[in-house]
Amino acid sequence: MDNTPAWLADVEFDANGLIPAIAQDAANGQILMVAWMNSESLAETAATGRAVYWSRSRQRLWRKGEESGHAQLVRELRLDCDGDVVLLKVEQQGGIACHTGRASCFYRRLDGQDADAAWTTVDPVLKDPELIYK
Repeated sequence: MDNTPAWLADVEFDANGLIPAIAQDAANGQILMVAWMNSESLAETAATGRAVYWSRSRQRLWRKGEESGHAQLVRELRLDCDGDVVLLKVEQQGGIACHTGRASCFYRRLDGQDADAAWTTVDPVLKDPELIYK
């Protein structure tokens, strides 16, 4: 018997069986990170209420916070109009979503114009990554 949830049929995974997943702070709306999910990670996320992604570099499930302790508790799951992007509204444990020790992975801002434009780091490191990942 197939235990696949019926709602997964509405999700449009790409040719690699993946869908982009945006993690957004449920309290303040800040975009924390973008990752990838496959059907197994999405189903586990929905079932457990904890964010689970697919690590393309490790080729395995990545339960957010399994090493760092910075898990994401999912408050709401949304699917976009085309069915090909998932939005997770989360409560970020420890206030750090990025492996660089920052609150968000989007910590660089493009400043300037044309050829003089450059990326500027605008958000602080909250905790040294060497102390997070062992």
